[in-house]
Amino acid sequence: MSSPYQILARKRRGLTLDADDLAAVVAGAADGSWSEAELAAFLMAAAIRGLDQEETHRLTLAMMRSGDCWNLASDIPGVVDKHSTGGVGDKVSLVLAPLMAAANIPIVMLTGRGLGHTAGTADKLEVIPGLDLELNRAQCLQAVESTGMAIGVATAEIAPADRRLYALRDRTATVDSLPLIVASILSKKLATGAAAVAFDVKTGNGAFMSDPERALELAQRLVGTCSALDCRATALVTDMSQPLGVWSGHGMEVSESLQCLAGDGPPDVMEVVYELAVELAQLADRPVERRDFEDLVAGGQAAEAFAGWAARQGANREWLEAPDLETAPIEVVCEATRSGIVSDVATRELGLLLAEASRPEGVKGLLDEQVALRYEVRLGESVEEGQDLARLYLRRSDEAFEDRFRDCFSIREEGTAPPLIRERVLGP
Repeated sequence: MSSPYQILARKRRGLTLDADDLAAVVAGAADGSWSEAELAAFLMAAAIRGLDQEETHRLTLAMMRSGDCWNLASDIPGVVDKHSTGGVGDKVSLVLAPLMAAANIPIVMLTGRGLGHTAGTADKLEVIPGLDLELNRAQCLQAVESTGMAIGVATAEIAPADRRLYALRDRTATVDSLPLIVASILSKKLATGAAAVAFDVKTGNGAFMSDPERALELAQRLVGTCSALDCRATALVTDMSQPLGVWSGHGMEVSESLQCLAGDGPPDVMEVVYELAVELAQLADRPVERRDFEDLVAGGQAAEAFAGWAARQGANREWLEAPDLETAPIEVVCEATRSGIVSDVATRELGLLLAEASRPEGVKGLLDEQVALRYEVRLGESVEEGQDLARLYLRRSDEAFEDRFRDCFSIREEGTAPPLIRERVLGP
């Protein structure tokens, strides 16, 4: 087996690394035999020299095999999964999972925590009293058997090499390397062993991949690598130039998700949900038309699936019958300073403001679930001077913070909204 020095030298010269080389890198990350300096050098060389398609496949497979592989499809034929690259107000997973379960298409999602300006699905769900997201394979199988769905957080044994490499990517300015992104996402997704995965790749100023061309390339790489590793996949590239839906913030996103399941959801959220639902159904060889999914919402079956799943994973039944979700007490209103068109929203900055306000000073790890943003307008919409654009709900007043909030909106004489669904990437 080649030494770290030999592997690094080959990649520095732009040569292709074979399966043994990449397996050695991943093993070194997982068992600690490669130092942080050696792993950082690999990440930098991979980001600068690039990893071709085959190298990306090999790295993904090695990272997946660095820990537990659940192979859920062997026990749940046709089980599906969904992954989003994240955005402000993105509560699609909370609505999509029970909708798929209501359609008798089993779904398992192992979700993550917040990162940067985006909130994680796990963070949002933890506002539900009693809900247990710490699931092992057996518990996932039991939840799916009884409710058609399971949502949890990835265990420490799934793709352990990724945790070490991911932390170093942030410190080595290699976070935006597409091959490294693909390997990181898919090593965890494929380790659960779903039969099919749908990806929601966000683009726009509120997305990690703000450039539409790079977002499309990421979507293509995700689908291509899944297909090469025998997992059916599809991807939508969706817009994140403004918050998705009306509410952002942990508690109120759960509240809005419940409204969506009750048939009263914002059109943009439901559009992404329905499009992904149709894609997942086709991947699972269970074609369900959009109107059928709409009927499952209108008939209450999707809401029932959510309540049944949440109760199965320990949620307080009294809370589920009468959810108690409120906003923080201090309301800050942003009004239009002139009449015109909503031309630009600094979505990433809004997400960062929410993340900052949600972390009480001096309380590590605690998130304030009542901090929230209510987004009142849409890009391309005409507004009058003094009209409400958005409302921010905070725990404490901060004039500088509030000024940053108001600076997030631009009103000009013209402006248009980009399409919500920009691209579709279908697997072979």
